Amino acid sequence: MNIVLTGSLGNIGRPLTRNLVAKGHQITVISSTAERIKEIEALGAVPAIGSIQDAGFLSEAFRDADAVYLMEAWEGIGSIYDKEIDFPAEFRKIGENYREAVQKSGVRRIVHLSSIGAHSDQGTGSLLVHHQVENILRTLPEEVSITFMRPVGFFSNIYRWMPMIRSRGAIVQTYGGDRKEPWVSVLDIADAVTEEMENPSKGRTVRYLASEEISPNEIAAALGRAIGNPGLKWEVIAAEELLGQLHAAGVNEWIAQGLVQMQKAQGDGSLYEDFYRRKPHFGKVSFTVFAEEFAQQYNR
Repeated sequence: MNIVLTGSLGNIGRPLTRNLVAKGHQITVISSTAERIKEIEALGAVPAIGSIQDAGFLSEAFRDADAVYLMEAWEGIGSIYDKEIDFPAEFRKIGENYREAVQKSGVRRIVHLSSIGAHSDQGTGSLLVHHQVENILRTLPEEVSITFMRPVGFFSNIYRWMPMIRSRGAIVQTYGGDRKEPWVSVLDIADAVTEEMENPSKGRTVRYLASEEISPNEIAAALGRAIGNPGLKWEVIAAEELLGQLHAAGVNEWIAQGLVQMQKAQGDGSLYEDFYRRKPHFGKVSFTVFAEEFAQQYNR
């Protein structure tokens, strides 16, 4: 099959490209930077350099594709420290560009990387943007089949906690305790997208993605063992304190408020209500494996 992938060679794009090339598919990888050309070609794929904020470029890139993988990257929009960015508006623009490009190119099969929380327009914080993009794509003609992939929190997002663990000796969030929540490895996401490409669904379907259920206290214990700090704790602070820290760091107001709201939904479990109604088969990568990888980087 002729498959086009957005998302460049990020945490998901690289293993996904490897998977699909190994299975004999013709892969085009869209990237915003020409510096990726050699890496893309080295994986056996064809680079297409341009911006997902350019609907004309996307239309040409999607032309003649049997299937397209769509994702929106926060980093591609701008820095979370830029107080002038209207993140919901920028996500809507990307969604509208995708819709226009799919219509003009004639693509009939879409796999869209959405997110946990995309089922609702209430109480999910910054994850609201994924609900909005899904709704834009749902306005495509019915002959366009779409699978909305909704991964839970990425193991790899935990790398962002390294400075916190080094400086405070703890993981600090506004929720915690022993309530388990689902997490997912990017490798399991890549495998699931590969399955969807090779075994396409008809119509509009939703697929949640997870690797393991693990509680905040279990995460702290596993990371602590891996990095040689068995006393590592997950500490809970008030939402107001976190918001004050984000303001002091200069984070965009919408992002700051959205993070606090999202953590509230994680803590009370409401973020996962639709996930548990459609609970998927879990992937194969355990948190223990990820913790060892985390430790390798932490201890360098």
